[in-house]
Amino acid sequence: MALTPYFKNIPEIRYEGPDSDNPFAFKWYNADEVVAGRRMEDWLRFSVCYWHTFRGTGADPFGGATLFRPWEDGSDSVAMAVKRADVVFDLIQRLGFKFYCFHDRDVAPEGRSVAETNKNLWTVAKRFQQLQKQTGIKLLWGTANMFSHPRFAQGAATTPNADVFAYCANSVKEMLDITKALGGENYVFWGGREGYNSLLNTDLGREQEHIARFFQMAVDYAKSVKFRGQFLIEPKACEPTKHQYDFDSATVLGFLRKFGLDKSFKLNIEQNHATLAGHDFCHELAVCTADSALGSIDSNRGDVMNGWDTDQFPNDYRECAQAWTIILQQQDGLGSGGLNYDAKVRRDSYDVEDMFHAHICGIDTWARGLRIAERIIKDGKLAKFTAKRYASYDSGIGKQIEAGKTDFAKLQQYILKKGEAQANPSARQEYLENLFNGYC
Repeated sequence: MALTPYFKNIPEIRYEGPDSDNPFAFKWYNADEVVAGRRMEDWLRFSVCYWHTFRGTGADPFGGATLFRPWEDGSDSVAMAVKRADVVFDLIQRLGFKFYCFHDRDVAPEGRSVAETNKNLWTVAKRFQQLQKQTGIKLLWGTANMFSHPRFAQGAATTPNADVFAYCANSVKEMLDITKALGGENYVFWGGREGYNSLLNTDLGREQEHIARFFQMAVDYAKSVKFRGQFLIEPKACEPTKHQYDFDSATVLGFLRKFGLDKSFKLNIEQNHATLAGHDFCHELAVCTADSALGSIDSNRGDVMNGWDTDQFPNDYRECAQAWTIILQQQDGLGSGGLNYDAKVRRDSYDVEDMFHAHICGIDTWARGLRIAERIIKDGKLAKFTAKRYASYDSGIGKQIEAGKTDFAKLQQYILKKGEAQANPSARQEYLENLFNGYC
């Protein structure tokens, strides 16, 4: 496709190595270099998010818009939406990304009726089809915004209003059809309003049954239209509700098992959401990989001095290195998922160049982390230490426990005969932290 004039001062971003001082170059991300048995591009399936990157204005609860983009005409028209699509694909091409993600309302305005809203969405989707064909850029995942409009103030699939439930069914149906038409590899559910603000007016059990039924309807519809993408749920503990039903990975996995949906869904983990739940990012990844349920990542970070969802671009390569040691435990890594930059430039970073600097930093952060993780895994010291720590289960009574060949009576007999449990060896956490630091 022809490049737009809005990034005319931005070169195509290329790899120049760690010694480069070019702010428009990658220092650690070399797409064709083989790391951990695959090309970096195949591990690092980067995606540009439509909402923060192109619809964010810098507004926050204390002030209005600060980011005024030269391609915007101030309208929320379909014509502006189609024009914006060209700018989006221009940025993605210059970064060298292969994927993008969007909500329905990111890309097309609502109309005067549900039918007109659907029509507007399809108009922009047709432009996406043309741009994807011209560039080879793909849709990582689609989703429906069921949290911004006032109709969703009391929930979407968990709403006490059956009409709103029906409205949401239309939104997801249309977005599933569009995601399929665009070759999207996944479909994400984020329950922005799926929770409660007060138990005094909430039937918690009924609301959870409703959202489970909604998810099952989505699964059934996807099968009926032969949409083969992976369904993903994105946990978040709170914000904007007091408590959200998708609180964290363990909560979501328990919910899926309870309602028989665990074979149909995996999880999309966001770094900043993990901290809102009182966890760290790697904890959430580990919970998922233990269940073979890690599907994709929304990559961002919070600020350690703030307790809310700041959605900043990632810059901690040490955290990403540890994350890769967990992700790589899944044979196919993130599979059909990817690393979506659900992050926004700060409201006082006004220039279009800032959009590129942010993504370049995020890309290099993950690429550097992958390189470190490869060394950790090849060296094997951390893995050997962990294996040795659980060695008591490799033989004798421990092996019988894991094989399910013993019971309480036999275990009592065993420990009575022994007289006392063998002393625990040191966990040596400080040694391991120092060892990890040595790779970074």
